[in-house]
Amino acid sequence: MSDKRFDMASQRISVRISGPLGQRLREQSVRKGQSESELVREALETYLAGTTGEPSAYELAKRAGLIGIMRRGPKDLSTNPRHFRGFGKSG
Repeated sequence: MSDKRFDMASQRISVRISGPLGQRLREQSVRKGQSESELVREALETYLAGTTGEPSAYELAKRAGLIGIMRRGPKDLSTNPRHFRGFGKSG
C-alpha cells in the first residue's frame, strides 16, 4: 500500500534497530514490494491505533506499588494447581 500523502513537508525521525530486526524489515519490504519506510509507518499506525493513552491495569498497579509486594511465598504460586484448591468457593 503506497501512501502518497507523505511529501518533503513530512516529519522525519531516526530510529535505531537491532541487526536482526533490520534484516526482518528488509525481507518483509522485498516480500511485500513496499519500502521499509512504508512498513514502519503502517506498523506505527497499527500500534498507535491500538493504544488509548490510558494506562493499563498493570501500569496502574505498578504505580500504586502493588506489583511484587509479596515478601515471602511459594515461587510457584501462580502456576501450581494446589494453591488454587478452594479458590472462588464461598464458605
